[in-house]
Formats: sequence, C-alpha cells, structure tokens
Amino acid sequence: MQIVDHPSPNFGERRNDAKPELIVIHYTAMATTQLAADRLCDPATEVSAHYLIAEDGKILRLIAEDCRAWHAGAGEWGGKCDINSRSIGIELANDGFSPFANRQIDALESLLAGVMARWRIPMQGVIAHSDMAPQRKTDPGPRFDWRRLALSGLAVWPDHSGASETDFMSAARCFGYPDGPTEDVLRAFRLRFRPWATGPLDATDRAMIADLAARYPVDPAPASA
Repeated sequence: MQIVDHPSPNFGERRNDAKPELIVIHYTAMATTQLAADRLCDPATEVSAHYLIAEDGKILRLIAEDCRAWHAGAGEWGGKCDINSRSIGIELANDGFSPFANRQIDALESLLAGVMARWRIPMQGVIAHSDMAPQRKTDPGPRFDWRRLALSGLAVWPDHSGASETDFMSAARCFGYPDGPTEDVLRAFRLRFRPWATGPLDATDRAMIADLAARYPVDPAPASA
C-alpha cells in the first residue's frame, strides 16, 4: 500500500472531543485524480477528505486522521450529526459513472483495515456518503461493490432469506439512516444494497433492512411493524 502525503489546508479540530467512529466513502465525480486533489487542497473550496485514492491504487493522505476534514457536509447517521467530527473521509477518484478500478479497491481495502484497527471502528461503521445524506448525495454510487468489502469483513451485507413484515423506515432508523421521505431513504438503501432494483418498496427491501437492523442496530429499541 503506497501512501503519499499531499497536505490540504482544509481541516480543523474535531469538536466536543469526538473520535472517529465512522468511515465515509465518497467518489470525487471529477475527471482525474489531479483535478480532485487540486479541489480538495484549494482553500477557496472549503472541502477536503483524509484520503484520496487514485485509480492506480496510489493513496494521497490529505488530512491527519486525528483532525476534522470537511467531506461529509450536512447529514446524520445513528441519530447523530456533525459527521465530520465523527468520521474519516475517503475519496475515490471516479467520475461517478465508470467502474472502479480493481487496484483502487485493493488499496481501499488495505487502507480500511488499518483505519478500522487504529480507531476500533466496526464494520457497520463503514458507510456511504449517500447513507448519511440520502436526500442530496448518491456517492459512491451503484457501481461500488459493497459486497466485496463485506466479504473481507470491511462492511456489512444483509441476509434476505427470510420474509419480514418490519416497517421499512423503523428498521432503517434502527440501522442508522436519518429520518426523511421514504423514497429518499429507499433510494440510498438500494444504491448500496440493491443497486439495480427499481419500482416501489418491496418484500426484499423489507427483509434486507430488517436483517441489518436486527444484527447492527444503532438504536437499542428494536425495529417493529
């Protein structure tokens, strides 16, 4: 794993003594890694991330992990806001439409394993930008292979083998999704777990979110119909 320091001035102190408990994965939605690095290091943009991973697997470290990068914006996960203070942000150089390069995901897996170990972040703490901001974000998008990460113990994946009558939004909140219109939360959920699904909320959606809520709740109250 090749990590190169490429410091960005866009950071601050984590607020209220917060420590990283989440890792938020993004795509840059830009044509090249260099353009993304320039933007993430430009003081005028007021955006940054801790790491930027190029298509060839090269990792740029922009912000020290103990500092607060400006990658998440407004959003919520597990009933808590100020995701920037509670997370490590990882940007993947990708235009938002193309498949992710294998070497890039290899590098991501190595980076994730280290960050999770250093900060004792469980696999359910690895989330998409779209998870915490379902009304305004779609990254890392439908081409990102969350199941591959799950098979390596670096993210979670649902079992939908059993039928469930669980209310979708109750279970979604229990898993960590913020309140909002059901269609927005469903879209974010499907981007991650059923990226090519279409149509209205169905039994598979309910079974999958029920399983995630049961195994990885952020709210001690159980999801119920």
